[in-house]
Amino acid sequence: MHLVVRNKLAITGGRVIDPGEEIDQISDVLISNGRIEKVTRKTGESKFDGYEVIDATGMIISPGFIDLHTHLRDPGQEWKETIASGTRAAASGGFTTVCAMPNTDPVQDSAGIVEDVIRR
Repeated sequence: MHLVVRNKLAITGGRVIDPGEEIDQISDVLISNGRIEKVTRKTGESKFDGYEVIDATGMIISPGFIDLHTHLRDPGQEWKETIASGTRAAASGGFTTVCAMPNTDPVQDSAGIVEDVIRR
């Protein structure tokens, strides 16, 4: 197996939305060694020599989304969804935070039940 290391990545032409930085604009994002190096003021402002380029035209670039209505179903209904499968799916869709609905059996409404689920 070969490990491909991508040290420099340019995500170009996407709509950058970052409420924490008060950004909502079409920009390029330059990433070096896994860290954001620069968010341009407008697309095409920087050169991308040595960068792997991803064209994000028509797409959103964001730090991560939050799902406030997640059905993880664990404990009690694991045949529908587990914490592991639900959080993997969320991460694949760009969600960095999920809030589980209290529709489990038993309902996760106490520290003891939450601790039991975490231990498993």
